[in-house]
Amino acid sequence: MGSNAAGRDVVNSVAQNIFMENGVVLPPEACGPITEVQAPAGLCNVPRTGLFVGRTDALDRLDTEFAAPGGVVVQAVHGLGGIGKSALAAQWAVHHHTGNPRWWITADSRAAVDSGLADLARALQPALAGLPGLPAQMLTERAVQWLTSHDDWLLVLDNVEQPDDIRPLLDRVATGRFLITTRRATGWHGLAAPVRLDVLSDEEATELFLRVLHHAGRTETDGSAELCAELGHLPLAVEQAAAYCAETGTAPRAYAEMLASWPAEMFASTAEGGDSARTVARIWRLTLDRLADTPLAAEILRILAWYAPHGIPRALLDGLAPPPLLTRALGRLIAYSMVTDNGDGTLTVHRLVQALARTPDPDDPHRLADDVESARDRAATGLKKAFPSDIRSAETWLSYRTLMPHVEALAENVAIKDDSEATAGLFGKAGMVAGAQSGPTGRSEWWLRRAVIHFARQSGEEYPDLGRAGARMAAGDLIGAIPLLEKVTSHRIRSLGEDHPAALNLRTKQALAYAVKGDMDRAVQLFESVLSDRVRLVGESHPDTLKSRNNLAVAHLQAGDTARAIPLLESLLADRMRELGEDHADTVSTLSNLGYAYLEAGDTDRAVPLLESAVAALTQMLGEDHPRTELAREDLLRARAG
Repeated sequence: MGSNAAGRDVVNSVAQNIFMENGVVLPPEACGPITEVQAPAGLCNVPRTGLFVGRTDALDRLDTEFAAPGGVVVQAVHGLGGIGKSALAAQWAVHHHTGNPRWWITADSRAAVDSGLADLARALQPALAGLPGLPAQMLTERAVQWLTSHDDWLLVLDNVEQPDDIRPLLDRVATGRFLITTRRATGWHGLAAPVRLDVLSDEEATELFLRVLHHAGRTETDGSAELCAELGHLPLAVEQAAAYCAETGTAPRAYAEMLASWPAEMFASTAEGGDSARTVARIWRLTLDRLADTPLAAEILRILAWYAPHGIPRALLDGLAPPPLLTRALGRLIAYSMVTDNGDGTLTVHRLVQALARTPDPDDPHRLADDVESARDRAATGLKKAFPSDIRSAETWLSYRTLMPHVEALAENVAIKDDSEATAGLFGKAGMVAGAQSGPTGRSEWWLRRAVIHFARQSGEEYPDLGRAGARMAAGDLIGAIPLLEKVTSHRIRSLGEDHPAALNLRTKQALAYAVKGDMDRAVQLFESVLSDRVRLVGESHPDTLKSRNNLAVAHLQAGDTARAIPLLESLLADRMRELGEDHADTVSTLSNLGYAYLEAGDTDRAVPLLESAVAALTQMLGEDHPRTELAREDLLRARAG
């Protein structure tokens, strides 16, 4: 650099006629001490927020935090892409901060931060704006020195990707206010106070939707609140849908139907003239692009997409990868707000993130059809494995309540025609667990029916009767299944032998069908035969033998033969107490059955204590309002009444 101020600090020089090496002449006002430069009145480049709604709590928190006296205050508003972080920052900067200047910098890279600071230097000293040859580094440094020597200003650093991109700036400044927006939920310790932003409330989301519609003069608003709920009250999605409805004249309910039928197209659609880079599909793809060096992260998101949005057990991901790799990949999703760690061993994923992640798109490398299908089956397999092997154990009672919402969600998101071996296996297990927990119900039969539909379809012509029999049983039509069961059982016995487990299971089902039909003589005869074979093959105390003893005792009870049912139930209760423990569901069931048997025999003195114990156990396991608890309580009231 050649000038009469050679060897001096150009930024703070007071000399005149400063010449840069590129021949640019700095005017005198550009060379004075930076500490003496005053910001032009009302200097502000913050974007306006005409559609802003709600966020009272977040705004109040920012008011409180930024009111702290002296020093530098740094707040980092973080959340999912499209959650409204930038809108909140702009609203607070324009309507709540009273200092000067209020300057907005897109801060998604170190270079972008430097560029924004250089723009601030030009805005502080307009004379510099007409000198395009000035080195950007000099302008950036001049802006930083101005910030360090002044206070009562606000710098909004929007869309920060990496805390290290802004750390050098924050380290140098000791006064002023920084408001950061970022998708990063972590990495702010020692640098900024994090402020988590969540979705809008029902009312706020609907208000935002209607503002856009009314601005365009649209009056068809029926279904607006329901559509906003379907969009998970995500501001970007709500605004995107409202703009589409406003431009095309689409009614909210019609938009919801299109969203259900063509999710990929609707997630990517925007109104004419809208910002195609600001659709939910594009926003979240950019986030996953940032995680491309951790492919497992996208795989995890695709798996979580098939579950219910809230309360997803982290344990469902066990076995997907070695623990260190799994923890790192999940941690990165959490860091970028794509997944929320609830702190209790469960995760939350926004329902629209899920919908997008399970919707194939050949143009999105994170949502290829084969990967989405693989994730669906992995999600089903993880759920099936999560159920304890003993579906009637006390542990299963707790697992049932935790896991069934996710089974329900997966079933809703997979069409019956698209069921695979993995999903059908899960639904079959869910049906058995539901039946063990609540007894045969419409829901447990629905799960079993869906599983059988798939396996019957897969069996083709080889075992058509088995498929049809299974379908009838799953539908609760045991009587209609009897002739098919007889035919299939005969076939299985011929091909596998009477002692094969599959043949024994079919004989048991056939006996149950006879019992439902009311043919108790044939039911008892077949139950006795199965029990005899079980004892011979696996012994008196084997779980399968205990189940066969229970079936025979209940058949006698159903036939009104309490004299034969009671001794069987007494010995069964003793064995189950010893083998399974008093808290096991099968033990409690036997306890209840024995109490009922005594009641039917007129021995209320023995019935009452047994039924009292059964009611207490069922209440603890299932709750007071569960049908099985209510039945036991009714039996107890009858026994007490004598």
